[in-house]
Amino acid sequence: MTDSQVPPPVDGPDAAADQSASSQELPSSPPPPAAAPPSGAMMPTATATGEIGKVRSTGTCFLLMIVTLGIYGIYWYFATHEEMKRHTGQGIGGLLAALLAIFVGIVMPFLNSNEVGHLYERRGEKPPVTALTGLWALLLGWFFFVGVIVWFVRTNGALNDYWRSVGAH
Repeated sequence: MTDSQVPPPVDGPDAAADQSASSQELPSSPPPPAAAPPSGAMMPTATATGEIGKVRSTGTCFLLMIVTLGIYGIYWYFATHEEMKRHTGQGIGGLLAALLAIFVGIVMPFLNSNEVGHLYERRGEKPPVTALTGLWALLLGWFFFVGVIVWFVRTNGALNDYWRSVGAH
């Protein structure tokens, strides 16, 4: 029985007897179960339990990408995605990131920024970069690499800030 089915109190000499009788009839019911979050909803967690990634100097990484004619960039995608997957247990991992970088590299700025943003979202924080950050590389990448530089500085900076916040040096 719910509260809406409980009879109203009776006035008069028999009111006390009726009240005690009606309260004895009501079985105690357990509290209603908590509503489960909708499937697919991302619930923030306080901390990830995996390994902490490496802080990489943005300038050094960018210089290595130029000197190696982009080969270091493939390694950077591999390493950062592998670290994020080991840290959170989620994501595409290093091997798939490297393969995507080689065969459909245009998606990587979007994917990388998105996964870095998810690191922050899992802690319940606002992500400093999202998949939309990849638009810098796509829209202004051809103009003296200005867009690529802006994208890389923002994404690698956000990743480094995250690693430092969880204890990396």
